[in-house]
Amino acid sequence: METDTLKRGRLRENVEAILIAIIIALFIRTFVVQAFKIPSGSMKQTLLIGDHILVNKFIYGVKIPYLNTVLLPFKDPQRGDIVVFKFPLDPKKDFIKRVVGLPGDVVEVREKAVYVNRKRVDQDFVVFSDPRSIPGNVRPRDNLGPITVPQDGLFVMGDNRDESFDSRFWGFVDINKVRGKAFLIYWSWESFFNNFRWRRLGQLIE
Repeated sequence: METDTLKRGRLRENVEAILIAIIIALFIRTFVVQAFKIPSGSMKQTLLIGDHILVNKFIYGVKIPYLNTVLLPFKDPQRGDIVVFKFPLDPKKDFIKRVVGLPGDVVEVREKAVYVNRKRVDQDFVVFSDPRSIPGNVRPRDNLGPITVPQDGLFVMGDNRDESFDSRFWGFVDINKVRGKAFLIYWSWESFFNNFRWRRLGQLIE
């Protein structure tokens, strides 16, 4: 029979192993990779409702939680990057959009067409669901600016342009509020145990 000392020793080993696993998991989630679920259709057809994605959290630098301090900045966000960030109007929420304008860029929307630094930007992944063009003095969805992106700011938009609540409506994203870059779909379904989208599994996000 095992002695009490041996039992306590094994219990201690198990507890230590569990604690180490928890610490490693928290470290990875905080500084390396985090999973997110897509709740809306603002990024269709690139990302669909029910896509589960992985986000690279260190590519733009290691962020110290609660301090808004960035250590080891590897690179800055680039136009076309799909980023997860804290929603400026409610930092408790995470939003995901595509970067359209960088600091110093002049962004304009004319009749739904996007111009960056006076050059029209045409992208195959952009979709429109409403043929109407709304005047800018009514709603900035289809006509906006020109406006200049401030330093430490980003202008972001959803790929589903007519159904996206983005920088056209609420302004710029603080670069320090960017949580990471989306890079992989690891699971996808429309609802729990309904309509598995097997072809999307393992798909890189571009």
